[in-house]
Amino acid sequence: MPADLFPGFSSHWIDLPDGRFFARAGGPEDAPPLLMLHGFPQTHACWHRIAPALARTHRVVCLDLKGYGWSAAPRGDAAHAAYSKRRMGAEAVAVMDTFGHARFAVVGHDRGGRVGYRLALDEPGRVARLALLDILPTCIQWEQMAREPGLYPHWRFLAQAAPGPEEEIGRDPVAYYDELLRGWTRDGTLDAFAPGALELYRQAWNVPERIHATCEDYRAGAGPDRAADEADRASGRRIACPTLVLVADAFVGRRGLDPVREAWHGTFAPGAGVAAVASGHFLAEENPQGTLAALEEFLGA
Repeated sequence: MPADLFPGFSSHWIDLPDGRFFARAGGPEDAPPLLMLHGFPQTHACWHRIAPALARTHRVVCLDLKGYGWSAAPRGDAAHAAYSKRRMGAEAVAVMDTFGHARFAVVGHDRGGRVGYRLALDEPGRVARLALLDILPTCIQWEQMAREPGLYPHWRFLAQAAPGPEEEIGRDPVAYYDELLRGWTRDGTLDAFAPGALELYRQAWNVPERIHATCEDYRAGAGPDRAADEADRASGRRIACPTLVLVADAFVGRRGLDPVREAWHGTFAPGAGVAAVASGHFLAEENPQGTLAALEEFLGA
């Protein structure tokens, strides 16, 4: 890890039933705790442009989710439960317990946001505040894709049965993931990513176990994650804590904020604030100033 990505942060290995998990922690130990969860196909390094600033007022923990970065990447199971957001949320709680934090704020981007809102639904006493970066609820996402089959094709591809996607990606994994990153940025290039962060992403992409893990993440999205969302929507379950949804105007928000607001207000977060950030999908790296300002205001920095 290049030393300058997270100045002043310490490195931690946490042993859990599914293996060892990696996290970086920074900020005053007595400050309000904040858990930051990255998305696909990245690692905790995606927060390097905003985490040090947030650590001025919070005890910040940046976790590599299971299967990503330097955290454990166990084989998936037949039901894809190992990579369900419910299981990954429970693992995030276990990690924060090791730091002594029973209740904490969560900022999650992409897949990390899905872990975050599932955790907030399953264990409302644990999450003090929740910020979700550039996602719709999983159940809504699948409904959109059913109406528009060409929307987000990687969701269907990665959710296909093993080992099809793994073998296809494995022929040239860096090229595959690089192309996804380019396609989701505002300018269609990799210029937004710091060389040190991009190097860490590429290291993980070249590991067959991690290619499998990312596919299992999406298989869980098509199976247990979607089922959990649908059950909670049917029962009227809602996120209890204050919630902010930040939307990239050049990605999820390219059709405006109204569809995003309707998706969250109509399902799990009727009181959520919804705000646009001038960015492609990778808000914390493409527009760290705008993202940081919104998060600091929401978190009470």
